Amino acid sequence: MSYQTVALIGKPQHAATHDSLNLLAQYLTAKGCELLVEESISKELESDNHRACNLVTIGKEADLAVVVGGDGSMLGAARVLARFDIHVVGVNRGNLGFLTDIHPDEIVQQLDLIFEGECVVEKRFLLDVGVYRHEKLKSSNSAVNEVVLHHGKVAHMMEFEIYIDDQFVFSQRSDGLIVATPTGSTAYSLSAGGPIIMPKLDALTLVPMFPHTLSSRPIVVDADSQVSMKVSKVNSDSLQISCDSHIVLPVLPGDEIRINKSEDKLYLVHPKGYSYFNVLRKKLGWGSKLY
Repeated sequence: MSYQTVALIGKPQHAATHDSLNLLAQYLTAKGCELLVEESISKELESDNHRACNLVTIGKEADLAVVVGGDGSMLGAARVLARFDIHVVGVNRGNLGFLTDIHPDEIVQQLDLIFEGECVVEKRFLLDVGVYRHEKLKSSNSAVNEVVLHHGKVAHMMEFEIYIDDQFVFSQRSDGLIVATPTGSTAYSLSAGGPIIMPKLDALTLVPMFPHTLSSRPIVVDADSQVSMKVSKVNSDSLQISCDSHIVLPVLPGDEIRINKSEDKLYLVHPKGYSYFNVLRKKLGWGSKLY
């Protein structure tokens, strides 16, 4: 791959991330790459052979971004970088690491493969969410993993209706609802009993959170559908929409939340030998081959 300008992004003041960032800076400088470093970590690098930038500048100018950290670091960067034509790869310095699949001990070997074109570029879609009050947009954001309607108080029921492409689906009393992408199907949605969806599928999963009926089950819908959640006026206040557990949008009784597939795409790079099912086996402790 022809990556001339490469950016480094990572978790500030984190010892393990610090080590990987300095190794990456040495590697990329030796490759002759122009090096951009996200401004919150630029002072942590031992070399000053780089330019400190914000994420928007990185998205506009870099060919490749290397995110060092856990899936949280990747999600925060991805919501911005997905607006631009940039490839993104992750070095796992977190816990699970579904999105950051390069092991810290294999940085050089894995990046060698990527620079030699021995890699897979995977396209992941995002979700756009808007909160409407009396048909006027009050707030909006985007999500890589999931959009969650939930109460501001723990273990607090709410009432809402679900519509898909303006067709009424069901009403529900529950703690909320998770609307997850295939990328997010191995995150919060999985913990709530949702299905694992292969990344190539153009689908969303709707997962009720602690519903007040045993017949309520997750449902998988076409990702090109508009999912609408109409919050009942009888709810108490302090409802919220969360995007990837990072961004919180306030919701009042009577509001409508509309979720659509975003036009933005995240281009994830995986070194040769990457297997989605291998990742699932490792992260979820699935059984290995019998023979």
